[in-house]
Amino acid sequence: MLCPTSKHKAYFILRIASALCFIGHGSFGIITKEIWCNYFGVFGIGRELSYTLMPYVGAMDIIMGLIILFYPLRIVFLWLVIWGFLTALLRPLSGEPFAEFIERGGNYGAPFALLLLTYTSDGKWLKPVKLNDIRFDEKTLKQVKICLRIFVFLLLCGHGWLNLIEKQSLLDQYKSIGFSNPLLIAHIVGAFEIAAALSVLFKPFHSYLLVFFIWKMITELFYPHWELFEFIERSGSYGCILALWYLTSTKVETFSVKNITQSPAKLSV
Repeated sequence: MLCPTSKHKAYFILRIASALCFIGHGSFGIITKEIWCNYFGVFGIGRELSYTLMPYVGAMDIIMGLIILFYPLRIVFLWLVIWGFLTALLRPLSGEPFAEFIERGGNYGAPFALLLLTYTSDGKWLKPVKLNDIRFDEKTLKQVKICLRIFVFLLLCGHGWLNLIEKQSLLDQYKSIGFSNPLLIAHIVGAFEIAAALSVLFKPFHSYLLVFFIWKMITELFYPHWELFEFIERSGSYGCILALWYLTSTKVETFSVKNITQSPAKLSV
């Protein structure tokens, strides 16, 4: 097996993040999370049948996550973009705020970035991705960075929006860690996260991204129920921020520009 080099780190970050995201999401299907009944209801499926179908849907998510970890296929990356987008969209379609959809930008953003890094026009959608298949030329690097900036903007903006509209589960988080005025904390956090989202969209400073990555991971640790699964499910968000942090480093940008001036022999992995 080829040893990973510095130009493959973003790929592995996004691959692991995507896998964990869908393993975490699938776990909720296995334990039959009640709110999923609302999402099945969008398709006219009743409560009893919803509970019957949840473990099957959850098992499929977990299988897809394991495939990404151990046998990465481009067709699975594509499926998870579609599935992640659809499951996020079911939230506003079932009556939840639209912010719930954009806050989950990492769910479909991480696999979309994987597609950009590994896209091929030769039809090899069912063959596992090898390290030397990764497209890390200057053009692809630019596309992935723009993609990640947009998705990080969405996930931070969406979470900030939910704070500003005083989502109850977020208020419960702040109460659980001892804040006496959770409404004030929610408004402060919301304003900070929307400001952070705008900074990423217009000027993603390398050092700030690391702060946002740590912030996102810490704030997702305080869910009153199913803490571990909630934390794992949001791995797509962590992965998008961390991958963007890595790709905005001067070292990586210099490395990419240097690569395109080298001969094909020197570029081989």
